[in-house]
Amino acid sequence: MKKLSLIIPAYNEEEVLPQLIERLNEVSQHLSNYQFQFLFINDGSSDNTLELLKELNKKDKRMQYVDLSRNFGKETAMLAGFDYANGDGIVILDADLQHPPEVIEEMINWWEQGYEDVYAVRKKREGETFFKIWTSKLYYKIVQKMTPEKVIPQAGDFRLLDKKCIYALRQLREKERYTKGMYGWIGFKKKEITYFAEERAAGETKWKWSNLFKLAIDGITSYSTVPLKVWSYIGFTISVLAFIFLAVETIKTIVFGTDAAGYPTLLAAILFLGGIQLISLGVIGEYLGRVFVETKGRPAYFIRESSEFDESEKEENE
Repeated sequence: MKKLSLIIPAYNEEEVLPQLIERLNEVSQHLSNYQFQFLFINDGSSDNTLELLKELNKKDKRMQYVDLSRNFGKETAMLAGFDYANGDGIVILDADLQHPPEVIEEMINWWEQGYEDVYAVRKKREGETFFKIWTSKLYYKIVQKMTPEKVIPQAGDFRLLDKKCIYALRQLREKERYTKGMYGWIGFKKKEITYFAEERAAGETKWKWSNLFKLAIDGITSYSTVPLKVWSYIGFTISVLAFIFLAVETIKTIVFGTDAAGYPTLLAAILFLGGIQLISLGVIGEYLGRVFVETKGRPAYFIRESSEFDESEKEENE
């Protein structure tokens, strides 16, 4: 009997957990020919999420948890899930029920046909604003132009991965993570399915605009070096134009002499070039900061406690 692990990052999700568990139980009962591991990654929750997970674990040993020492973010929480999941297939699922667990059955069907990465593309999300939809589409277009690997718009972390994919992802230990890009980078045989995203079942979203903006910057800088090349081209172009302008002004001065006019032009040129230099330094700083973080060699996360894993699971995760 094959085993399926569900990785569920959770941050302050006490309100939605009862509904989530109910639907997970229904799915597991319907798929009775599979074993299940429900692996919750408590990402430093400040509410009663951890206490609820402990109670669930006492009642049902399939409900396992890993409690991180603080809030590391969803990307790192998923890495912890990759490290501790031990199924033949792994499904990544949001705790807020915007990823309907019932779609897992379709994922399994394609997985059994030989596909190693069955990813779900969101066709529609209830309650999503037009501005957010438009910015999301624009972002994916920009990322696709910056990388040779295919980037699937509206395809997030909701997917079933074969254990071969998980073994590959475990080896990618960078701290500034963009897992959506890693799925494409590792390759393997992929299959697309679609689903309708539901509204959050309970509680409040943890994704603020500042978080989304940081995720977008992480995606671009972690996935491509094109921004560095772009500013190299811009710098070269501006330098050429500046030398041409210098030559023209020198010739004009020799032929026609000079006067005190031109202060506005000089000021505009200085401000323009200064602005370009600051922007390019900012882009270089983003990459340099990531190099600084990576060279420290710190662990991606620390665990405060976890539910009991049997000896075979411990050996496999070490």
